[in-house]
Amino acid sequence: MNYLPLNEHKKAWIFKRSDLPVSEQDAQAIKPMTEARATILWKELISKQVDHPDFFRKGDWAFSIETWSAQGNWEEVWDSEQASMPEELLAHLDWQDNTVVYYCNDQQSIIETTWAVFKRCWKNFLFMDDGALLIAKKRNEVAQFMANGTYRYGNKH
Repeated sequence: MNYLPLNEHKKAWIFKRSDLPVSEQDAQAIKPMTEARATILWKELISKQVDHPDFFRKGDWAFSIETWSAQGNWEEVWDSEQASMPEELLAHLDWQDNTVVYYCNDQQSIIETTWAVFKRCWKNFLFMDDGALLIAKKRNEVAQFMANGTYRYGNKH
């Protein structure tokens, strides 16, 4: 088994908020990975050295300043009535809606979904903003969301 039911995720409440409703169809497409599966994916795509974004170091693509090309503030848009993500982030992450994406909080907590679902539910996901990385299958574009309300984006090398 690679996934947990969404209601078994330790932060399932973020997808059940009445002020940020998630459709039943979208909820079915939000797939938290088991810790074992998340660990494998993290080591393959993020870091073989560390287990959390706070600890990236030399040798991790996320640590390299060459990875990151720009930054912005997600919290202003999140707090507004605007439903969509910040425009410059959408422009950089120019993925097809069916692209598989991974929202990586740490080595043991990764959620898989599609780009279309993430775009619709991004405000829910950002309740987990402690350096979480957004990456996509077979894509180089990446984004990282910080607890201080900022994000950065770029391309992994």
